[in-house]
Amino acid sequence: MIALEARGITKSFGAVQVLKGISLAAEKGEVISIIGSSGSGKSTFLRCLNLLETPDAGEIVAGGEHVRIEPGKKPDARQVERLRRRVAMVFQGFNLWHHMTVLGNVIEAPVHVHGRSRAEAIEEAHALLKKVGLAHRADAYPAELSGGQQQRAAIARALAVHPEVILFDEPTSALDPELVGEVLAVIRRLADEGRTLVIVTHEMAFARDVSSRTLFLADGRIEEEGPSADLFAAPRSPRLVQFLEAFRAGGFTRETPLPTLESNGL
Repeated sequence: MIALEARGITKSFGAVQVLKGISLAAEKGEVISIIGSSGSGKSTFLRCLNLLETPDAGEIVAGGEHVRIEPGKKPDARQVERLRRRVAMVFQGFNLWHHMTVLGNVIEAPVHVHGRSRAEAIEEAHALLKKVGLAHRADAYPAELSGGQQQRAAIARALAVHPEVILFDEPTSALDPELVGEVLAVIRRLADEGRTLVIVTHEMAFARDVSSRTLFLADGRIEEEGPSADLFAAPRSPRLVQFLEAFRAGGFTRETPLPTLESNGL
């Protein structure tokens, strides 16, 4: 069963075409990693999937909501809202509301967008914060948290709207190296639960070991895709071979075991 599908997505900024007809179909429970060099279009494509960035043309389908984007026309605002209820986003820079506590951030959308009772939203928020290892920080403000804790709070906020798909835009790139493991451990648990995840990442070992499929983008196109284990073990595209060699040479690809929640004390 397809949880999220994108067909022929194109996007230009001025005279520069950033996306050149990219398509993706994520099955329910599938974890897809998107990798590629800076400027390859990864984050732009991800933002197009829940229409935070409006494509120039293409189609997005999620949970029965079918949005067609035609050149020069904006998609229907009601359709966009319904799509975003199904497809949540976790941002590179956390995007928490700094004037709200962690608990306030998590309950904001369930109460004010989805119309749930405050008591119900608070009860679920506490359960979600426990899930991501932040039960003891519910009353803290984002400025009082480490980067890893802020990102885990952002994941709890995304889970609170009961999305069918969660998009992660380089969720560890803004973190100090010692904090990366705690966030990856939470994402790995979500994958183990059978959630549908699409992740833009520079964590090559994570993409290889956790995602079921990986897409390699180059110059706004999918240069290569396939089962993650196969793609990393035997890349076919010369550009992907070069890309992976660069990461390995720089020490970005960890060959040590991936972190778990338990190993991070969560």
